[in-house]
Amino acid sequence: MDRRKFLTRAGLGAAGAAALAAPAVAQSNPAIRWRLTSSFPNSLDTIYGGAVTLSRMLREATDGAFDLQVFAAGELVPGLQAADAVMEGTVEACHTVSYYYWGKDPAWAVPAAIPFSLNARGMNAWHYHGGGIDLTNEFYAKQGLIGFPGGNTGVQMGGWFRREVNTLDDINGLKIRIGGFAGKVMERLGAVPQQIAGGEIYSSLERGTIDAAEWVGPYDDAKLGFVQVAPYYYYPGWWEGGPTVHFMFSRAAWDELPAHYRSLLRTACQAADANMLAQYDYLNPTAIRELVAQGAQLRTFSPEILEACFEAANTVYAEMEAQYPEFKTLWDSVKAFRGPHYTWAQVAEYNYDTFLMVKANAGAL
Repeated sequence: MDRRKFLTRAGLGAAGAAALAAPAVAQSNPAIRWRLTSSFPNSLDTIYGGAVTLSRMLREATDGAFDLQVFAAGELVPGLQAADAVMEGTVEACHTVSYYYWGKDPAWAVPAAIPFSLNARGMNAWHYHGGGIDLTNEFYAKQGLIGFPGGNTGVQMGGWFRREVNTLDDINGLKIRIGGFAGKVMERLGAVPQQIAGGEIYSSLERGTIDAAEWVGPYDDAKLGFVQVAPYYYYPGWWEGGPTVHFMFSRAAWDELPAHYRSLLRTACQAADANMLAQYDYLNPTAIRELVAQGAQLRTFSPEILEACFEAANTVYAEMEAQYPEFKTLWDSVKAFRGPHYTWAQVAEYNYDTFLMVKANAGAL
């Protein structure tokens, strides 16, 4: 059949033909322009890159209609004020770590990471299948926010120290940059915690303003050059076994989105979440070797220190549970899953990994 005759007979004409030619997705996608402020410097392609990944996915899926503009820490607001900017209506979104705001209420920290909580796989299992996202958003809603996991670094390193820390006496008086309320636990052991944005850590170590600093892990730490000013590299970062980074959105702006945009945004958040962890798992093995070659001296926290930190953490949690009901709700949910998670991890995962670690150390892999 002649296409032009068909269109004419149908009464469509040129305008009708143009409408048929336009992609259906373009007709149904309204133009959305949001701004997102990150808590991270753009020099960190991994953790800052999570927001860039989200932005790209949204643009590609909507033929550019959903435009999420990403700003690095300090471009609009300081990194540690990212969530505040969303709550105040300065921007529609942020990419941050919820524990930065624990001073408002310790419940902020639980969905991200608190000492001796879950590892990355455990946090993902709890968030996506254990009700973590819903419980978190019940709390976020009271702040005018809605949020979804937006990345994970895996278990972090314990940080960079200007001097060795072998006993509990070595922690007493130690000035350490430490995120979240892990500093509250370290404080019980005599340390002096400092909360400093990532871009300011190097200069603080170099000047001796602080004695130690934790950040993330080998790849990101190498980019920030900490090995040049603090040679002792401790592990594990018991305060961040599986730190979840979050995308947070203005609840009012979220509610105004079409339903399919909300679905797309949530799906894209989960994709960016998975991508970040995979990226760290790929990059860190090479980075740790390079850091050792540059002079990093690997050290483990002693059993004495780890046991003392574990006991101090439990003491702090008991106090917070009695005072902050929303902290208790979230932490009770995590604790209920934590034991079974590690029991199962020990059955297969631990033994498989341990066998291959021995082989790797023997040069058999």
